[in-house]
Amino acid sequence: MNYAFEIASHLNLDAKNVQATLDLLEGGATVPFIARYRKEATGTLDEVQVADIRDRFEQLQELNKRKAAVLKSIEEQGKLTPELKKAVENAETMSALEDIYLPYKPKRRTKGTIAKEKGLEPLAELIYQQEAKDLTEEAMKFVNEELEVADVEAALQGSRDIIAEWVNEDAALRAKMRELFLNEGFFKTRVITGKEKEGVKYKDYFDWSEPIKTAPSHRVLAMRRGEKELFLLLDIAPEEESAIALMERMILADGANESIEQVRIAIKDSYKRLLRPSMETEIRLLTKKKADEEAIKVFAENLRQLLLAAPLAQASVMAIDPGFRTGCKLVCLGPEGQLQHYETIFPHEPQRQTQQAAASISGLVERHKIQAIAIGNGTAGRETETFVKSLGLPKSVIVTLVNEAGASIYSASEVAREEFPDLDLTVRGAVSIGRRLMDPLAELVKIDPKSIGVGQYQHDVDQRALKNSLDDTVMSAVNGVGVELNTASKELLAYVSGLGPVLAGNIVAHRNQHGPFQSREDLKVVPRLGEKAYEQAAGFLRIAISQNPLDRSAVHPERYALVQQMAKDLNSSVDELIKSDLLRMKIRLKDYVSDTVGLPTLRDIVEELAKPGRDPREQFEVFAFEESVNSMSDLKVGMKLPGVVTNITAFGAFVDVGVHQDGLVHLSQLADRFVKDPNEIVSVNQKVNVTVTEIDIPRKRIGLSMKADPFADRGKKMEKKPAAKAQKREAEASLADKLQQLKGKFGG
Repeated sequence: MNYAFEIASHLNLDAKNVQATLDLLEGGATVPFIARYRKEATGTLDEVQVADIRDRFEQLQELNKRKAAVLKSIEEQGKLTPELKKAVENAETMSALEDIYLPYKPKRRTKGTIAKEKGLEPLAELIYQQEAKDLTEEAMKFVNEELEVADVEAALQGSRDIIAEWVNEDAALRAKMRELFLNEGFFKTRVITGKEKEGVKYKDYFDWSEPIKTAPSHRVLAMRRGEKELFLLLDIAPEEESAIALMERMILADGANESIEQVRIAIKDSYKRLLRPSMETEIRLLTKKKADEEAIKVFAENLRQLLLAAPLAQASVMAIDPGFRTGCKLVCLGPEGQLQHYETIFPHEPQRQTQQAAASISGLVERHKIQAIAIGNGTAGRETETFVKSLGLPKSVIVTLVNEAGASIYSASEVAREEFPDLDLTVRGAVSIGRRLMDPLAELVKIDPKSIGVGQYQHDVDQRALKNSLDDTVMSAVNGVGVELNTASKELLAYVSGLGPVLAGNIVAHRNQHGPFQSREDLKVVPRLGEKAYEQAAGFLRIAISQNPLDRSAVHPERYALVQQMAKDLNSSVDELIKSDLLRMKIRLKDYVSDTVGLPTLRDIVEELAKPGRDPREQFEVFAFEESVNSMSDLKVGMKLPGVVTNITAFGAFVDVGVHQDGLVHLSQLADRFVKDPNEIVSVNQKVNVTVTEIDIPRKRIGLSMKADPFADRGKKMEKKPAAKAQKREAEASLADKLQQLKGKFGG
């Protein structure tokens, strides 16, 4: 099979570029490496396109593997014809392939197979021809007490059972029925009797109907979860009359006779007993897969935004994991994230040791030259922030809340135990909070992405597909930013193109034993790090102390000679070329085009020389919540507040406004214009201004809006209601007049 051509056609790409990408992937190249350093070969395909090619290739391999198994099975049955072989080989989807295979698929004893064992297949064939015959006379020939065919009706029933299975196994009919289910089918849910109170969170679905083709992913997953938790009954089908009418149009002959009526009965039986359950199972899988893909896409995008959040960068940081009864765990970290001090303070009830806590914080800020204080945003977070800000610390000290989602997962992990074997879990959590402020990416890679809390139904989706997508996202983010070789943890290094956990561990072990790497070239002495791994990884690793300025950039070592030639042609050094805009403007890129290097790579090189090793993430900005708002009881409808986007879903964005409960900005409230995708408007960690539109304290729900006037539509609706009522009264009056006229005309 020509994979490149099929993939190119499917993804609307050039086949030559697809083939080059497949060759690179087969040679062990990673997606980030191909997208960054092999642009000429691929025609400048980006990471998403390269990943799509890889994924489609894997799908086609699975399809071909299944085709081989199907052909082998049919051949072993002695039923493989040239036409059947061609049909199998030309099947473009797994569904089409399985439809072809269904009549030949080994199956348990069914009503149809039992009828065949009784010798009724010839009668079924006769009836299926739908010609006018005396069926009573024909059926009598098959009455056989030894074979348990007691009478004519038993013979006809067995024949219908056989026909029902033929109908169910008709590939063309199944294709049309699948289309009908998808285009005209409905999700229908109802509450299981007696579960109304217990399953109240699914109240919206107690009596719900929605077209399959328009149901959004979050509702599909919600309905399935409600069914799984035994609160809902879920049906998936079109109207039965439409389905049976379709089958009759495709199968029944024109006219009317006994055979046609027998086939008609078999069709209804086939739909209810065989085809509908089969199609429902298949559509469940199809819609689940689609919903999973949408949910995983949302999760991956949220994760990317969280990973690429602005870092504070190297600074001395105090981190506080807040709490009431158990106190606040406080740590001091050096500029590289190293733990320098830890203790527990009790500024809140019930101990309320405010003076001691204040003295500790103030003394540690001075002693460790603290530049920023990171406070976890969980329980007692706002109260701790208020307390710290009241201490009169130097204005240069940043005080900010940090999203602590996943910090507890990290603190109990093997990674944390390995680094801090003698420390309490909560102290490890405080360290994680501080490091997350300094460099979110470097810290978050230590946590299972599913624990970070930015997903939508992440536990309901295909876990393998979710893991693959999130791993791709983390790898893309890590390589997009670049990694400082001499300070990175092995967890961060493991995501660098070409490395993985084993080589990352070897790098850290070598660094600990022999000291910092002085150049990229030094990587080649790391055990088991061969030429291929070096090629894949080197461009994404940075060495700040290297004498070669290119080691601090994203220029790949394979292009060092080219850059040196550029500098030589301008009678300068590489250092001078980096520092001088004027010199770089003199570079004539076309003079350096070769068989292996084209303009895309040359442009990347010159851009990198202008800002070597530049961090693509945004600059860190201090954010503060409204000081007078600390709990839901402080909120009032109409209140305008600053907030931080914590999660994005298909139906809107969740925003933290500092009350320990995120509010929802529904899709309809994200902007004054129509919005289809929330990511068009907001991103995770974005600072936004919102208006409170609804407060439901018992259900812990907060409605928010980002519209200029969130209550404008509500006003319009209020205005429309009286008008609508007036129109209704006018219509009723008009109808009454007409009825009175008719009574008069016809004498009552």
